[in-house]
Amino acid sequence: MTLETHLADDELLRLTAGGNEQAFSTLYRRRQGAVYRFALEMSGSSQIAEDVTQEVFMILLRETGGYDAKRGPLASYLYGIARRLVWRHLARQLPQLPVSEEGHEDTRTPEHLIAQTDVERDLVRGETVRSVRRAIVALPAGYREAVVLCDLHELTYGEAARVLGCAVGTVRSRLHRARTLLAQRLGAKNSSSAGCLV
Repeated sequence: MTLETHLADDELLRLTAGGNEQAFSTLYRRRQGAVYRFALEMSGSSQIAEDVTQEVFMILLRETGGYDAKRGPLASYLYGIARRLVWRHLARQLPQLPVSEEGHEDTRTPEHLIAQTDVERDLVRGETVRSVRRAIVALPAGYREAVVLCDLHELTYGEAARVLGCAVGTVRSRLHRARTLLAQRLGAKNSSSAGCLV
């Protein structure tokens, strides 16, 4: 274990700006998973998520002075960069993105990595996760951002507001509306599924 693993993000970024490759590597390993998951949850595409993750850290490397610790944690800053890049990618690739429910490229979840003896339970859980992902990706942009940041990445309302550049009340409102829409969509899907089984 190197000294860099014990340093805060701010200090790692300062060392990175001074040319310390180990500090950047540590920072990348620490934050890239969350950036990738955010981009995947926002776009529904593993390819976009991979591209965005790489671009976020290339921007961070080129523009180490762009981060201001007074405005919030580095993780929020990275989400802000990723957010802009995701929307840019989606705007470019909109005609190419699949419309069908099977359009999500990477549907693996941590649950699938654990060996389970009950195959039926595994299939139901996998379908539930896919349904939730599809419902989140189908939300209007502002609602989707609020759900991904607050519910999936567990940012506070204040942190999410900084990432989104809006008021805390706006985040709360969007999150409430998004949860209502998700409940309606997932409830309707469950009702129609139950009707098919009867």
